[in-house]
Order: sequence, then C-alpha cells, then structure tokens
Amino acid sequence: MNLRSLLMFGLLGVWAGPAVAALSPLEDLGEQLFFDTQLSSPPGQSCSSCHDPDAAFTDPRRARPTSPGVLPGRFGNRNSPTAMYAAFSPPFYFNTAEGTYRGGLFLDGRVPNLETQAQKPLLNPLEMANPDPASVVEKVRNASYAPLFEQVFGTDVWADTEQAYASIAAAIAAFERTSTFAPFSSKYDAYLAGKAKLSPAEERGLTLFEDPGKGNCAACHPSQRSADGKPPLFTDFSYDNIGVPRNLNNPFYALPADLNPQGGYFVDVGLGQAIGDRTQNGKFKVPTLRNIQLTAPYMHNGYFSSLSTVVDFYNKRDAKPGCASLFMPDDLAERQNCWPAPEVTENVNRQELGNLKLNANEVSDLLAFLGTLTDGYGGTECLLDWFEAQYPNLLFPPGAQSQSWPPYRYRHYSITQSYVGVSASDSQVYYLGNEGGLISVGDSTAWLAMADCKQ
Repeated sequence: MNLRSLLMFGLLGVWAGPAVAALSPLEDLGEQLFFDTQLSSPPGQSCSSCHDPDAAFTDPRRARPTSPGVLPGRFGNRNSPTAMYAAFSPPFYFNTAEGTYRGGLFLDGRVPNLETQAQKPLLNPLEMANPDPASVVEKVRNASYAPLFEQVFGTDVWADTEQAYASIAAAIAAFERTSTFAPFSSKYDAYLAGKAKLSPAEERGLTLFEDPGKGNCAACHPSQRSADGKPPLFTDFSYDNIGVPRNLNNPFYALPADLNPQGGYFVDVGLGQAIGDRTQNGKFKVPTLRNIQLTAPYMHNGYFSSLSTVVDFYNKRDAKPGCASLFMPDDLAERQNCWPAPEVTENVNRQELGNLKLNANEVSDLLAFLGTLTDGYGGTECLLDWFEAQYPNLLFPPGAQSQSWPPYRYRHYSITQSYVGVSASDSQVYYLGNEGGLISVGDSTAWLAMADCKQ
C-alpha cells in the first residue's frame, strides 16, 4: 500500500484535544478584563502583556529575564511564570507527613488563590502601577464592558469599592479557570489517551524522566494520571532551592533605592521571606513543565536562556567546577564548563539533582520527551506522526525529527530513503520515495480530517 491508497481508508483516532466550552458571562467578562490595556496607570499594559496566550501565557519579550512595567525603566524582580494550569494549585499549606510547604500562587506562594493573585499586579508599582483600588474600579466603570460587569455582579456593585475591586479579580480568576488556560492538548495527553505514539527518543526520554536512578524528574513533576484519572500537572506544587545562580542581566538591580533599596546586593530568598522562616530561604515553587519549550527564560530570575542549559544544570551542577565569578551568564558558563555559586547557598537540594550522570544521548532523549508537553498538538506534526505510524514499512526508521525547508515541513527516513511533508504554499501533502519523483498525495485539509488531527 502506498500513501495515495491510504485516502481510501478512514483510519481515525489521533488526538484532537478535549472540546472547548463556550464562556459564561462571568468568564467572558474576565477575558475582557484580562486583555484590557486601559487598566494600568498610565494605560498601556494588561494582564496579557506579561501573560500572552501566544507565549503559553508568559511574557513574549525574551530579551530581558524579567518583565517591564507600564512606567518606563521599571522592571519586576522575578521572571513572569506561565499562568497556564495555575488554577490547579491548592491553597498554601504545610504537608506535615512530608515536612514540606505546598501550593499557593506566585513563585513564593504568598497568596492562597487566583482571586487574591489577580489583585496584586494592578497595584504593583513595578507592574500596572495603579495608585489604589478605586482608580481601577473607576476605569472598569467607564469601560465598554461595564454593562456586562453590572449584569454579572448587579447594578449596585459600584457602591462598595472594595467589593467592586474583588469582583474584578473574581472575573479574571474565572477566566483563568477555563480550558483556555488548561487545554490538556499536548502530544503526551494524546499518548496517555491512547491517541498517539511517542517516538523512540520520546519514549526513552519518558523512561529517564520517571527513573529514580536517572533523571528522577517525576519526583517533583509527576507524569502519570492521578488516582481519580485526571491528567498529570507536572508539578507537585512544592518548593525547592535548586541552586540557581544570580542573574547579572536582571534589570531590577539597577532600579532606584526607593524601589530596590539593596541595589546590586539584592538577594531573592523566595519562600523564606514570604513566610518569615530562614530555613526556607532560596526555595521557589516547583513550576509545571507543561509547555516548557515555550516559556524561556527559566527559573525565578530568568537565569537560564534555554531548556538545554536547564537540563545541563540539573545534570552537571555539582560535577562541574564553580565559576570564578558569581555573575556569569549561562551560555558563558557552559563554554567555560563551570557553574556559578547559588544565589542562596542555604537549603540547596543536593540529593535529587546536580550529578545525574546522563550522557549526551540521554539528555537529547529527555529534551525530546519534554517537547511532547506542548499544548496544541495537531496540524502538521500530528499528521506526520500519523503517517509514520500508518506506514512503518515506507517511513523507517521511526522517530524522524521534523525539519523545515520552506515551503515544506517534512520528515526524512534514512533507511527507506523516503520523505513525507506538507507544503505551506499549496496545502498539499507530498511524498518522495526511493524510486524518486515528488508526488502530491492529496490536500492537507482532507488528510487532517481523516487523521482526526485538529488544524
């Protein structure tokens, strides 16, 4: 059977993701608030400025490790984490059985829920810089969606400024609890649902990820369904100090004394400051690994510019010598085969990471697996996976990496000397076998429908 003849068969079953529900009035209101750039002072910044849906709800501006505020020259002290899957974080609590803190929102767990979290950036002088809740309420009262606000919360909502401000946050939180922020639509979700196969490299990476004697990543980033069958969140919501170095490129260091009294001596102690306990200094909330390929830079201070350097740090932090300087960017540290000292030297986790002894092939496999955690699996990638699974004799060896040669997105199979790809210029699927001759085997839209791959 060749690829042409596959058009005759309706072989379905590739992941199309869960259905997306329509927004309720409360959620619709929250969406409008989330994207409203008029809510900062001066206007120009919204929640989405630092949590952009096109960047997995992180800051799309990658040039700096922390986000700029609406006022020129002001920057936060921490990297903006993804807002995706944040709704699943439990309220902050102490797990007595394990002796660990868990849950809460922000990287230090200082607020219990999304409603409280949503109120903070609006008033933060380093972010949206409003002087008080009343100024925010007045902006919402004059917004185009004010009638919807009154529909949801009542026409007398404006009488109590504190309650109106809390209602603003409640609507934003409701939007953040929708499937927009938690689609569970990655290739790994499709794999768990029996709707996709992992490539050999991805399978090996998953094994390494879960092996306590190897990557041991699943110790803090659980990768299997919960007891009630819910998809994994790839975080246990605990706190850890993994020894991240200081980041010389953090623009917060250069802020004036009224905003950063410590200047270049500023040290972010994370959880320890939030709860007033020095024994927790240097610990930050374990992030979800969902969409991790899309959320650079990494860690609380944005020290790591790429996912490969993060994995190298976990793998060889303690196996490499210390760098001569405390301030050394990650790419230079890699070239000099060293790692700088931790920003906070107390409480560094030296039991679960730092010298994993993974070889280069194992690191590559681990990175391949992490790539399966990106939401929105479908389209060309889903289709190419499907072709590979349906035609093992024509497309061999399995696990070929997708490549781009405009207008084609394609995969090459070295043993069978064959290619399969999709052209962006004419939306056709093309196949090239060892007999030669590039042929179109049909419109990609028809193939996507046949394979049940969402576009």
